[in-house]
Order: sequence, then structure tokens, then C-alpha cells
Amino acid sequence: MSRSAHPAGPRHADVLTEGHYSAPPTDLNALDKKVWARTVRRNDDGVVTVGGIEVSRLAEEFGTPAYFLDESDFRARCRAWADAFGQDADVFYAGKAFLSRAVVRWLQEEGLNLDVCSGGELTTALDAGMPAERIAFHGNNKSAEEIEKAVRAGVGRIVLDSFQEIVRVAHIAQSQGKRQRVQIRVTVGVEAHTHEFIATAHEDQKFGIALADGQAAEAVRRALRLDGLELIGIHSHIGSQIFDMAGFEVSARRVVQLLAEVRDEHGVELPEIDLGGGLGIAYTSEDDPREPHEIAKALTEIVTRECESAGLATPRISVEPGRAIVGPTAFTLYEVGTIKPLEGLRTYVSVDGGMSDNIRTALYDAEYSVALVSRTSDAGPMLTRVVGKHCESGDIVVRDAFLPADLAPGDLIAVPATGAYCRSMASNYNHALRPPVVAVNEGGARVIVRRETEEDLLRLDVG
Repeated sequence: MSRSAHPAGPRHADVLTEGHYSAPPTDLNALDKKVWARTVRRNDDGVVTVGGIEVSRLAEEFGTPAYFLDESDFRARCRAWADAFGQDADVFYAGKAFLSRAVVRWLQEEGLNLDVCSGGELTTALDAGMPAERIAFHGNNKSAEEIEKAVRAGVGRIVLDSFQEIVRVAHIAQSQGKRQRVQIRVTVGVEAHTHEFIATAHEDQKFGIALADGQAAEAVRRALRLDGLELIGIHSHIGSQIFDMAGFEVSARRVVQLLAEVRDEHGVELPEIDLGGGLGIAYTSEDDPREPHEIAKALTEIVTRECESAGLATPRISVEPGRAIVGPTAFTLYEVGTIKPLEGLRTYVSVDGGMSDNIRTALYDAEYSVALVSRTSDAGPMLTRVVGKHCESGDIVVRDAFLPADLAPGDLIAVPATGAYCRSMASNYNHALRPPVVAVNEGGARVIVRRETEEDLLRLDVG
């Protein structure tokens, strides 16, 4: 069937009950700069480029599906965060968003620290040359082996997440003849305005030690008594994909109150406060994220004001952006396969990936944008649902979006803002092969995480 003869299905809707569009866009060929990596353009032939390279060329060389990461954008965002907070604060990139040895090297070169939350992330960081003293180690259930490795390596801080872990880390540090620098993660009772699965500061969840009922104060007492620990501060993280600073203000106020209680009870002013990460990015045109300098100014003012009110010296602030750095720098490129119009509803557009390379839509009801990137189109809009090839009805990549009505098998479409948590959370469901991550920079492209092969699958299957 020719592209011009393709049955379009529903052309538009005035209002959608699902998704984020209220009307079809007037120009389906336009690229919203807010959601795409900084070097993404559409050239005179209508083909989208990143780092000066056409996506059609990238697809031919690296295949689809694949993640393409704009290295210059990533580095620029690292510098923006470092510059915004300056020499008197610390920026720890949250490795859980996306981590590879190349990323670790970029972080080191751009002056950022690194936050890890598993033995595997720690191994990657150390193997890529990140100085251990610039690494923070998180996690709600660190194994003894992971803690031993972290202490032996000399990580700059371990974030304590439970009463049991206080004792465990102290014992391991003492057994190695060391005094480990630690922070205590507290849950401050803040309801962040985000999906319940990524809200982490309310009391009914697995992370941290609650401020309520004096538990956090008791954790401080225990940590201060143990010779194997050097308590340097308090850590708080209220959630992810947050735009409203009000939650951070409440969190900072409650953490500073705890610092004042520690001073009054123990005569000690803890020198650091970590406000975590969770700052949101633009996945759609309706999202309005803050710039790093705005975030830095707001957080610094909040902590300074609260400390002045409590009569405390302002502690050194640290933050942990992950998604806010890597999320906007990458997009996932797919090839269109089956197209199935459902009369009066929408058109289902199947791609050669799905929930194995982006679980966030199924897991969090996450919203994404999507665009035809291998050509332009003068066709009108059709309401689509972009879905994967897995054996699940919930295998949805973009729940509701408008794409050109002449979309056809073989076209390339791309989903922007997939740098964070897509490759990190990718799976082999249906024995899918996890896609590669390709760094693109100034006209060159190189694989930094290779595509899995069927041999990789079989190599793990030892039965």
C-alpha cells in the first residue's frame, strides 16, 4: 500500500480523555525544543538530525530501536548544574537514571560527583575511574558485600537508610580500621506532587528513617555513639519528576529543625544537608521545568533562611540530579511496523520496541511526545497510540499523540526525553534484545552501550 493510500483512521479529536493533547498541533513537522536534545534539528530534506547526523543514517548504521544520546547536551547540562551551585555546594549525578563508563568519564571531566545505589553501579563507577571520595552510596537494603566494597574503596559517603544499617556499616568500617563518613536519610512526611510510586518522603514507604515519633533523632544518637562512623549530615529525598518547589521548602524546614535538635542535644552542628534530586523535565509541551540556576537559588535561599531562623551556620548543600541531566539529552528511535486503524477511536502504531525499552508508560502512566523523523508530511493529523511488539495490552510507549495520517510501515519515529530510566530499566521481556546507547557528538557517533545479541541471551541460559 502506498503511503498516500494508507487508511488514516480517526483524524483528530477536540479533547482527549487520556493523554495530554487537547487538540491536534497545527504543524506536525515542528519540533518542540523543550522536549528534544539541544542539537536536534529538522534539515531541509525534512529528516531530523542530532549532532548534525540524519536519523536515517543512524538507523542504517546502528539499527532500531536504539537510544541516541547528545553528548554535547549532556556535558552542557553537567556544567550548568555545577555552575549554578558553585564551589560551596556539591552536585551528585544520580547514576540510577542512566550509567555507563562513558557517562562516568563525562561526569568526572565536567566536575560532578556520582551517586550510586548498588554494587553494580559502584563497580561501574570505580572501573571508569571516578575517584571513590566523589561517590555517594545509597540504597535501602545494601548487602554486607556491597558495604564492604564501598568502605574498602573509600567512598565519600554512605547514606544510612535504617537502624540495622547504622550498626552494619559501623561494624564493617571498624573491621577495616576505618571511620566511614555517613549521612542519615530521613523521611520528612512531605507529599510530593508526583506519581505515588516515585514519591519517597511520605512515611508509608520503604526509604529512610521517619522524623515522626523521634526515630530520626534516635538514629542520630546511635550514629554519633559508634566509632566506625563519622556523621556528616542529613539526607532527604521527596520524590521524582517534581516541578513545584514547595515540597523542597517543607523538607528543608524539617531537616533544619532536626539539625537544631542535634545541636541542642549533642552540641554538634552537622556540616552537610542533602536535598536529593527529583527535579522534573519536559516530556511534553505542557511540562515547564526550572533551569538549574533557578533551582540552586531557590534551594540555597530556603536552607539559608531556615538556618538563620534556627541560629545555625548554613551547612554545605548537596543535590542529586539524574533525570534533569540525562533525561532530555536522548531520544529513542523506532521503525514503524503494523498500523491498525480502529474506526471512531484511534490508530494503533506498532514499533519494533516497546515496554522492554521503555517501561515508564506502563509503570507510571508516564506521558511522552513522539514525531515522524525520517521525512516531513503534509498529511493531516491522526490520533494514534504508539505501542510495542510485546504480548501485553499494556505495552504502550505513547498513550495518545497526533502523527501524520500518511504514516506507513518503514517510517522512523522518535520519542524524545528518554535518556533517564529507559535503558536503566530495560528488560528482556519476550527475550527482547536491549537496545544500544549511541553517543552522538559534532558529526560523529559511537556506541557506548552495545546492543544485546541472541548469543548474550543464550550465554546466560546455562540449563
